[in-house]
Amino acid sequence: MSESLVNVRYMVADVPASADWYVDNLGFERLPNASPAFAAVERGPLRLLLSGKASSAGRPMPDGRQPEAGGWNRFQFVVEDLETEVERLRGRGVRFRNDIVSGPGGKQILAEDPSGNVVEIFQPAAVG
Repeated sequence: MSESLVNVRYMVADVPASADWYVDNLGFERLPNASPAFAAVERGPLRLLLSGKASSAGRPMPDGRQPEAGGWNRFQFVVEDLETEVERLRGRGVRFRNDIVSGPGGKQILAEDPSGNVVEIFQPAAVG
């Protein structure tokens, strides 16, 4: 098992639009895919598995519940200048769930992909 790659699966409403969003806005690279059911994108050691309803991950659970996009689980995208990155993304039409929040560990904001999945954009606090 490879320890250098992390896979994260997101359920998405529109597989091609979601893949485009990650490539165009956050610099991911496309991997071979089975769109419109499934696509994967990768940046460094993070591979996002973007699964639509037609994928095996989109099948209903035995109790009838349907996998769906949205929720609050997320990966964190670390940047050096949060305000500049937010300005760039807003200029591209990226939606945010909140405004920038500051805390003892740094500053963050929650961006949404086209299906409402969350990406946390985070700037660590200065050390020292």
